[in-house]
Amino acid sequence: MTVNVPKAPGKLPAPRLLGLADRRDSVTHLTVDVQRDRRRDAFQSRRQFLACTAGGCLYSLSAYGNDFSLSMTTRSIMALELPSLPYLPNALEPYISARTLEFHHGKHHATYVANTNALTKDTPLAGKSLEDVIKATADDTEKTGLFNNAAQVWNHTFFWNSMKPGGGGVPTGDLASWINGTFGSLENFKENFKKAAVTQFGSGWAWLVLENGTLKVTQTANADTPLVHGQKALLTCDVWEHAYYLDYQNRRPDFVQAFLDHLVDWDAVTRALST
Repeated sequence: MTVNVPKAPGKLPAPRLLGLADRRDSVTHLTVDVQRDRRRDAFQSRRQFLACTAGGCLYSLSAYGNDFSLSMTTRSIMALELPSLPYLPNALEPYISARTLEFHHGKHHATYVANTNALTKDTPLAGKSLEDVIKATADDTEKTGLFNNAAQVWNHTFFWNSMKPGGGGVPTGDLASWINGTFGSLENFKENFKKAAVTQFGSGWAWLVLENGTLKVTQTANADTPLVHGQKALLTCDVWEHAYYLDYQNRRPDFVQAFLDHLVDWDAVTRALST
């Protein structure tokens, strides 16, 4: 946050008595200034309302962008903020419905953000970056609740950015070469990734990660994340039931297949690999 500090005033001019015309002008200017300030404050209040209601699942067109950066999960001076979706809620249909995103992003993800804020309030971790909070609590059994919520904020933000409308298809360039060199073909990669996602017992995540210069498909349970295992996350699929149950019920394999064939943002994977 930038704080503008006003310059110290120089020598003030000597006061003068105001005539009637001067007083009229002063009142007119004051009225105009007050009206302008009220319009400005009202505009700022509307902007603040739209920003705040993202956590309550009220969406505005201005709330969506296409920046892959996980800096969308930001912490202001006071609190962690729910990152907006990088697309409209209905943009992934028919593979993920707006109804699913309404609950998944607007309720589940928002709750993880709220819980993380509540658990870091008035502690040394208040105001720390999300990544710092996750790493500081990963091995602390007394802070398991905070780790779970903070890691879920990070995992979900990464998941939203692993997808795009009109996704799927095939990777290109160096990424295609890496996948073919590691897994033999894109189809073999998909089989490995789908197996990791489908066989993850209970809740969790399937990942494509980079570890020690090698591509790997992994799975993590619950809120666990590659961030604390020395791995760079490149792609993830959420296999918690709330990610797919409204659209697929118990058909997790169908959800994962739709994710791989129609939703994966290979450009995002390429950017993650190069950073």
